[in-house]
Amino acid sequence: MGLINSSFTTLPELFDGVFSSFENSTTHHPYARKVDGSYQNISYKALKENVTAISAFLKSIGIDNGDRVAILSENRLEWAISDMGILKAGAIDVPIYPTLPPNQISYILTNSECKAIFVSTELQLRKILKIKSEVPTLSTIISFQPLTEPDDKLIEFHVAISEGRNVLEQHPNILSHVNPKPEDVATLIYTSGTTGSPKGVMLTHKNLCENVKSCSDVLRLDQTDSCLSFLPLSHAYERTAGYYLMFACGAKIYFAESIETVSLNISEAKPTVIITVPRLFERIKSSMLKTIDAGSPIRKKLFYWALNLGSTYHKNLREGKTSIMNTSQLKIAESLVLSKIKARFGGRLRFFVSGGAALPQQTGEFFEAIGIIILEGFGLTETSPVTHVNRPGKIKFGAVGFPIKNVEAKIAEDGEILLKGPNIMKGYWRDEEATKQVIKDGWFHTGDIGTIDSEGILKITDRKKHIIVSSGGKNIAPLPIENLFGNDQYVDQVMIYGEKRPFLVALIVPNYENLEEFATSNQISFSTHQDLINHEKIQAHYTKLLREVSQQLATHEKVRKYLLILEPFTVENGHMTPTLKLKRKTIEDRYKSQINELYSGTVYEGE
Repeated sequence: MGLINSSFTTLPELFDGVFSSFENSTTHHPYARKVDGSYQNISYKALKENVTAISAFLKSIGIDNGDRVAILSENRLEWAISDMGILKAGAIDVPIYPTLPPNQISYILTNSECKAIFVSTELQLRKILKIKSEVPTLSTIISFQPLTEPDDKLIEFHVAISEGRNVLEQHPNILSHVNPKPEDVATLIYTSGTTGSPKGVMLTHKNLCENVKSCSDVLRLDQTDSCLSFLPLSHAYERTAGYYLMFACGAKIYFAESIETVSLNISEAKPTVIITVPRLFERIKSSMLKTIDAGSPIRKKLFYWALNLGSTYHKNLREGKTSIMNTSQLKIAESLVLSKIKARFGGRLRFFVSGGAALPQQTGEFFEAIGIIILEGFGLTETSPVTHVNRPGKIKFGAVGFPIKNVEAKIAEDGEILLKGPNIMKGYWRDEEATKQVIKDGWFHTGDIGTIDSEGILKITDRKKHIIVSSGGKNIAPLPIENLFGNDQYVDQVMIYGEKRPFLVALIVPNYENLEEFATSNQISFSTHQDLINHEKIQAHYTKLLREVSQQLATHEKVRKYLLILEPFTVENGHMTPTLKLKRKTIEDRYKSQINELYSGTVYEGE
């Protein structure tokens, strides 16, 4: 159980160790992908051959040790082959979010001086063709899709593999002298910061390998495990936890077709582990409650009875006072209700791992009551990324758990979380000043505010730069307040604002699907969403919500007014980062005039 081979110090050594164990296996497979409507496996032998061919091809076109090669693609098998091939060639890979526009891609390619790039779809290829003249170092574009027009800088992926095999036949030792060292940079991951230009985070082979080893001590995986890959591999979270860790433990990785098909793919792949973000849980919970509430009164009553039993059982379990009555009743609830809900996740799920953002405590407790385990963790791109995670059997909702092996954590005088360990980045690419600002005396300054309790469990309060300072000089963390609003079924997204202002206001994106059903059941006529949010009964709900939330807050934390937003905050409209974090300044600028109206008293009153 655990790592197939624990002696690796570089990523190619990790890959080779697994290949040597399973290369001749006909029953165990590393990956599965959808082909013609069904999942098909790829063997370790075929994977290794393709990876080696890509490495040889890259060497043949002049990619030297330490050169940068980019990957612009959604999650798919070719992503992993490209990544392994780049690293095995001794180069540094530069993953790029496929959601980024051409100008941001151009910045990353130029800043990193990439020599080659792997691209997935025709859409991504068009982006590169549009900006390739701006990147003088870019000499080769490898396309996963068939090409419609010839170009001397373009080559199809399968052709690159074929050429790589020919190179290996003619020069069988072309890769024999490529041996990256643990201290060498393996990847440049550009942070999708909420402000300013992105910075290239230099993660070494040692950074990533040590993080994989430490994670394997917590998440005990083996060859019987499998996961569904749908979070972007461009991000360190999915890269380490959903790819390197899974591969290193011999677990099988299924690629989701898209984010829209995740539910279907879960039922098909039947994963034992799912690496995801809190937003998915919110959507699952909302969909589940919507289905239950639309059902018969008996079915609805039965569900909430089972949910209450599960909640009581786990609360008592934490307090060490379980009763025979509660336990026996829960078994009945499991048989009648809860097992059917869990079956929707494929029937083999051991646990979810949640990261990337804070998991609302109520959400964690809701799934726990159903019998679904969520292990919330914490980390940053700069920490490779995992530093903390809740353990099976030791879960504290609202907190991110204990530090993983070899990671030290402490709280600075101003409340900032500081970290130290072999997983801390080498620095920011060609930006010594920025590096010095975050790594001081060997400690990485996270920019997050938090506390460590007597057991050593870390709780994140908020981002340091997100702390709101009111006109009265009060420091206010917006995230806990936003989580309170997020518990309402008619709220999809929310941002709290109040910097240098006398009170807080909320910018709320309603859950329009649920709101439309509410309107229908309450005979509220509307033709557009604008009509809907202008209706007095709808406004009355959000005014009531403001009051309910404010009752749970200190005077200076109370939200006095709100603004209902028509357009959701998305990556595409620039209001979220590719890792689904709010770009608060961008949102503030976009709704500046409406926010000013809130403070002038001409919009909705919350109290």
